[in-house]
Amino acid sequence: MTPEFAYFLKVNVAFILLYAFYRLFFYKDTFFKLRRTILLAFFGVSLLYPLMNIQDWIREQGPIVEVIQMYSAILPETTITPGNVPQTNWHDLLLSGISYLYWSGVIALSFRFLVQLSSILLLARRSEVTLIRNVRVHLLNKPAGPFSFFRLVFLHPDSHSEKEIDEILVHECTHVSQWHSIDVIICELVCIICWVNPFVWLLKREVRHNLEYLADDTVLESGYDSRSYQYHLLGLAHTNRSVTSLSNNFNMLHLKNRISMMNKKRSRSIGRTKYLIFIPIVGALLILSNVDALARITDELTESTFADVLLPEAILPFPFVGDASPAEKREEYVLSEEGIEAARRARNQVFTVVEVMPEFPGGQGALLKFLATNVRYPESAVKNGIEGRVSCSFVVGKDGAISEAEVIRGVSPELNEEALRVINSMPVWSPGKQRGKAVNVKYTVPVTFRLSGGKKKTSSRIVQRQIKEVDTSGRVFTVVQQMPEFPGGQASLLKYLATRIKYPAIAQENGIQGRVSCSFVVDTDGSLKNIEVIRGIDPSLDREAVRVIREMPKWNPGVQNNMAVAVKYTVPVTFRLQ
Repeated sequence: MTPEFAYFLKVNVAFILLYAFYRLFFYKDTFFKLRRTILLAFFGVSLLYPLMNIQDWIREQGPIVEVIQMYSAILPETTITPGNVPQTNWHDLLLSGISYLYWSGVIALSFRFLVQLSSILLLARRSEVTLIRNVRVHLLNKPAGPFSFFRLVFLHPDSHSEKEIDEILVHECTHVSQWHSIDVIICELVCIICWVNPFVWLLKREVRHNLEYLADDTVLESGYDSRSYQYHLLGLAHTNRSVTSLSNNFNMLHLKNRISMMNKKRSRSIGRTKYLIFIPIVGALLILSNVDALARITDELTESTFADVLLPEAILPFPFVGDASPAEKREEYVLSEEGIEAARRARNQVFTVVEVMPEFPGGQGALLKFLATNVRYPESAVKNGIEGRVSCSFVVGKDGAISEAEVIRGVSPELNEEALRVINSMPVWSPGKQRGKAVNVKYTVPVTFRLSGGKKKTSSRIVQRQIKEVDTSGRVFTVVQQMPEFPGGQASLLKYLATRIKYPAIAQENGIQGRVSCSFVVDTDGSLKNIEVIRGIDPSLDREAVRVIREMPKWNPGVQNNMAVAVKYTVPVTFRLQ
């Protein structure tokens, strides 16, 4: 489904739902001005809501979902089959026929609209203009129903009595002063675009009816007798129609509806509150329009990685005394969060940085004291003069327990062993939290063992380094705020792959088929680089997939924080023999 067709489908679905909503709640009330507003809002919402992206808002709503998967970089699968025998694609032919039929209707209705508009302007130019009751009126040279269009009022005075002319002028001046022709033009243009949808034409009819109700109401409020006015309408029922349907016609509607509305008891003011129901309806349409974002919330998350964010380091130096020597030993304890990890396949995903970081019981001061009193400089390391930094990592689980402690950069077996021993002996922490829920968080702890003979220091301090600005240069993202796009969009990309990839003859002869998964990086200038096969089948199929990707034109680059960035894509392509 192309983006254009998806937009068209969403617009027409909205018109259907909103028309049903109108008939259910507003059809019989007498709040004509409020009804005019809501009817125009129907057109505006239907045309604009598919263009609104609320995915960023959804991501911020923790209560909505447990985990929100950001945009996936994996494209829809493209299936390539041998093209030796041309086959007729009846599905494409049918779609082409429907497309031609639709555009033929749009062209025909557009031509009709322009002809009607031209006829009104031409009539205004050719007709005589006079003042009647201080109203500028274009005189019709033959009997026809009175009508107006924007600031133009058309009338055949000889066909009406003085009293009737007064009522007509009040009626038509209401159309002019309240700019009812704008509503008419909007309805006509939308009907041209969505002519295949009968509910759009029904909404247009409701708009036209309501405009006449407004004008009739003004006539009655001006002091004219309702019964006399209604008889006047009945007398005009069989006169000639106006020259065009674009105008506001005095007698264009079914008189039964207009007379019934004039005689109807006015709705109670409390009934205005029901118009507030329109607000949740709009919200529901927005959610339906962005249902693809909600669909990404699944139990199994697509593997992806957030861009690293450089965070400040807290250096926590403290002294401790080794068993074998009175010499001072100082350990430099560094807490460093090197990046943000997210969305792994397993439910128990491990974060590096979260909204609320885990905390040792009693805080950092208690942690320093624990390390100072429990870490022992190994005697063998002291005798051999071994010193250096041991970098260890561990996971603070959802229950606060320490697990998966390991040395990621060691110095010597005895120092590595001592660092792991103390970390594994830590008590239960307060777990980290992300979006209000406890999560697993990974820590990296560089611990420096250094031999020195200086005076012992028993105080501890925290030195906070200056926060450095996030640097995205040279970094490859997997998910960004605005994903890269192939020229012409996703539909063009799929068409490009389908037309450029050729099934290798050797693979056909040997009956080789399957899926080739390729990855590549869309650079900041839109060029493709680092093209590789991450899951192949056969060298011939792998080479063909890589060849076509390498020949792709430049893309529109991805954007993060208003800056073009490099983004990695994964493209699965299936080769299947028929």
